[in-house]
Amino acid sequence: MISPRLTVTCDAHDAARLARFWADVLGREAIEDADGLLLPGEDGQVSLRFVPGRAQAVEPNRRLHLHLTSTSLADQQHKVATVLGLGGSHLDVGQRPEEGHVVLADPEGNEFCVIEPGNNFLAGCGLLGELACDGTREVGLFWSAALGWPLVWDQDQETAIQSPHGGTKVAWGGPPVTPKTGRSPQRFDLAPPHGDQQAEVDRLVSLGAAHFGGGADGAVELADPDGNEFRVSGD
Repeated sequence: MISPRLTVTCDAHDAARLARFWADVLGREAIEDADGLLLPGEDGQVSLRFVPGRAQAVEPNRRLHLHLTSTSLADQQHKVATVLGLGGSHLDVGQRPEEGHVVLADPEGNEFCVIEPGNNFLAGCGLLGELACDGTREVGLFWSAALGWPLVWDQDQETAIQSPHGGTKVAWGGPPVTPKTGRSPQRFDLAPPHGDQQAEVDRLVSLGAAHFGGGADGAVELADPDGNEFRVSGD
């Protein structure tokens, strides 16, 4: 099976500024495409896209956040200093002083963490080590089947998947899951592996996705078993 390509698309008030921020943090190039600005991932790293906000977020933006890795305490401190110099900020989410990761926010308030060195779970995953998501075990199993990525963690209702080729892991923390009260400012975008959008939509619905509504630019919008909207492009 050839897996569909996964991109995380983020609504932004200033998509160009946010794309520049993340391009500098991740050492990637921002490329204009039909939807916004794309930061392609290499070596299994998930791609990011930033687009002008199409739906107002009406809930805290914590259903999905990024985990960046570090190779030493000095490297972690350097990454934090870089983020702050680019316009990011520290963020207090109730973390304890003894916890090794550093919680930050990008210029539009999106939470992310710089993980301490020596984290075995993210070893070898690259700089963008993990997409940490709020979600049930059911949704982790759905995305494993949808992407053709095996489970690399399945314990105590927590799940994680990773491409067979390595790279960024996608993880779901299990219950309790915060009730969803509106459209999320972040979503998954899938590009059909063979360009057959309808066949891909039919396959995803057979796995448990539901039709959500009409998408823009020829995309079809679906919802996963937890109700998180995602899109299948028409490319």
